[in-house]
Amino acid sequence: MTDSSTAVAEPRAGSRATEDPHHARRWLILVVIALAQLMVVLDATIVNIALPTAQHDLGFSSDARQWVVTAYALAFGSLLLLGGRVADLFGRKYALLIGLGGFAVASAVGGAANGFEMLVIARAAQGAFGALLAPAALSLLTTTFTDVRERGRAFGIFGAIAGGGAAVGLLLGGVLTEYLNWRWCMFVNIIIAAVALVGGLALLHHRRSEHRPKLDIPGTLSASAGLFALVYGFSNAETHDWSNALVWGFLAAGVVLLAVFVALQRRVEHPLLPLRVVLDRNRGGAYLAVFMIGIGMFGIFLFLTYYLQQNLGFSPITSGLAFLPMVGGLMITATTATAVLLPRYGPKWLVGLGMLIAGGAMFWLSTLDTSSTYANGVLFPLIIAGIGIGLSMAPAMNVATAGVGAHDAGVASATVNTAQQVGGSIGTALLSSIAANAVTSFVAGKQLTPQVVAEAAVHSYTTAFTWAAVIFVVGAVVCGALMKPGVPDQGEAPAAVHM
Repeated sequence: MTDSSTAVAEPRAGSRATEDPHHARRWLILVVIALAQLMVVLDATIVNIALPTAQHDLGFSSDARQWVVTAYALAFGSLLLLGGRVADLFGRKYALLIGLGGFAVASAVGGAANGFEMLVIARAAQGAFGALLAPAALSLLTTTFTDVRERGRAFGIFGAIAGGGAAVGLLLGGVLTEYLNWRWCMFVNIIIAAVALVGGLALLHHRRSEHRPKLDIPGTLSASAGLFALVYGFSNAETHDWSNALVWGFLAAGVVLLAVFVALQRRVEHPLLPLRVVLDRNRGGAYLAVFMIGIGMFGIFLFLTYYLQQNLGFSPITSGLAFLPMVGGLMITATTATAVLLPRYGPKWLVGLGMLIAGGAMFWLSTLDTSSTYANGVLFPLIIAGIGIGLSMAPAMNVATAGVGAHDAGVASATVNTAQQVGGSIGTALLSSIAANAVTSFVAGKQLTPQVVAEAAVHSYTTAFTWAAVIFVVGAVVCGALMKPGVPDQGEAPAAVHM
């Protein structure tokens, strides 16, 4: 089946070489796309390291601190579907360039912030422009690389950035904060965006879409409001009890609004998210995989960062360096999985096996105690987690956008980003709540000596790791059952038009 799929795709790619102005420069375009994706993923974590310093400099409270992170997540998560559809309708080149330029300006404002309000507004603006930028980047990748083998290599690189960029953000945030200033965690985006913007202007070609339906306003409002309510509800769960109306009320509203959105998509003539995109078994399984990997990954980044800094005494820079073995394993398997394994074995076994491997690594991390060290307790499970995430994440992203018509590539790409963003928000809130309850249970009736406090902290981390492992395993079973066996026919790759 692999040979026949490749045979179909190669002539198609060859014939496009003369039609598609992107074909000859596709690998340079990949650099632009990779820079854009790296900037978006970096900003999910790079500011976390700088927050204590920024808080001291600008003088805002610890209660307000979470909004520097939440403002970005809210705008990004709630506007992704709209951003993807805008890219489909008005051109991916313009969507990418406007997103890059807007992100750079918002980063400049955030870096120059003279108060809490200015910083939060800048972070929300980053999220909004990121919601336009991220789907445009992924859909450009989808429509530029149509040869099956080249597509595998390109998606391997993209998947490695999507999975490892958060860890790189922790390292870069530590370096910039310690050796320059917390403001450079914002200013660095100007440099990345400027390089990508120049590359995009020089390399990308704009073509007006032949499909110019009206924008689905009711669908846009219900989807954006529903996603906002979900992300906001889970964000509140980090600082409020789950019984608080700010948590369950917004979560319930989000579910209702998204149900209304699905009902609308069945009825409107030009839906924001055509259900044909998500009802395909392989694509549906891929979206679910990205969502559940997003939940589990935050169990690694969030709680392992706490463990490294608070229990092992690592500095922010050393903590960032400690994640590099995971990034290395992730990059190797992400590129190999999509370029070599996916065309031979299909997504079903790769995604399922990768999530099982990541789950095994999380179970291994759950054995940490106060006597563990980085070498004997963290290093090897961290590498294995990277191998598992790379093996599942990159093929899932590839399959999630494979075979989608060019006029739906933006919204299909936006759905991938939405799944990852909402999964990360749920993972942060859910695992944080579980960890907090674990601390409360552990210290109940005990005298709070330094040793007991340290043991309680490690117990909370290992409890979160255990739950993250369960999520990975459940995801492996569900996604494996949902996806079709064998190699999907990718001969109907989206045409490289309407950029």
